[in-house]
Amino acid sequence: MKMDRTKKLEKEMLTCTFCGFCKSVCPYFEDNQWDPSVARGKVILAYGLTRGEIEPDDSVVKRIFQCTTCKDCERRCPSDIKVIEIVKAARRDLVESGFILPAHSKIIDNVERTGNPYGETDKTDFGVPIKNAEIGYFIGCTSRYRTTEIATHTISILRKLGLDFTLVEESCCGSTLHRIGHRKEDIVGLMKANVEAVKRLGIKRLLFTCAGCLHMFKEEYVKHLDYDFEAEHIVQFLSRRKLKLKPLRKKITYHDPCHIGRHMKIYDEPRTLLNSIPEAEFVEMNENRELSRCCGGGGGVRASDPGASQRIASRRVRAASEIADILVTSCPFCVSTLVFGNDLVNVDIEIKDITELIDDLLIS
Repeated sequence: MKMDRTKKLEKEMLTCTFCGFCKSVCPYFEDNQWDPSVARGKVILAYGLTRGEIEPDDSVVKRIFQCTTCKDCERRCPSDIKVIEIVKAARRDLVESGFILPAHSKIIDNVERTGNPYGETDKTDFGVPIKNAEIGYFIGCTSRYRTTEIATHTISILRKLGLDFTLVEESCCGSTLHRIGHRKEDIVGLMKANVEAVKRLGIKRLLFTCAGCLHMFKEEYVKHLDYDFEAEHIVQFLSRRKLKLKPLRKKITYHDPCHIGRHMKIYDEPRTLLNSIPEAEFVEMNENRELSRCCGGGGGVRASDPGASQRIASRRVRAASEIADILVTSCPFCVSTLVFGNDLVNVDIEIKDITELIDDLLIS
């Protein structure tokens, strides 16, 4: 097999001192206590594959894909190693050589057949005509096919604010494919289709509720395409507005999605919104902002290792339940995964996307 992409990061891998600081924050290591699952273990495996010193057997491939790409290891790393780039490069080299997990192969097939990772062919009609407008809403696959209530609440908010907006004839943004090692050419094809769909409608500001979709547009699309519209998360858009909200006498805490948290540093805006709710008490979990723990859903893990994903999510939900009545986040996939985690521990807490909460309280 060829490890051409990973080989380019050989100097980066050799910088690792194997100090083990990454072990203190890795959600996978917390779950299974196996060194090959933590950042330094993956660096060793990737280096061994690059040098031809180990074979890509099932156990090695499994460990390379045991990463949610949450980036907390990079935050903790004293050597400032680009762990996520190493993991993504190793995955691409493995997949190109035919080493792919069955669950990820299914995701790729679904996107190729239906334009979404879930393989759904029927789209929900959200009752919004696709037309020329300055504001566009990019729903994303999870809210379009799984957590449709998030899209419905977002549309309701935009209508209550009296805004002229449109949806987009969108395809999968490519985020999941990018993180499970799929071909760049296919992902760029999805990028082009989405950017062209936005441009056709004259959109100047494209809003997202999906943290992964926004991260993809802001950090990956710009490497391959030029676009002149502004892309931002709904929390950024709403935090600049003076919203009239009904009071809520409950304790609220917030889970920072990795994609807009550690990856994009969007921390203040969701807290501005939550702190603006009359009579609500906002409380922080011990691990918040850049220290926030991952929900366990990203990087293809929810599909390939649902047991680990659920256990990781359950710890986050349990921590929230000890201090709050409502656990709020700003990513449909985090919502879905946290609810999945609570199926394991069944603690007494509401789990909501921030759009659901704001729409329920917003006075039009």
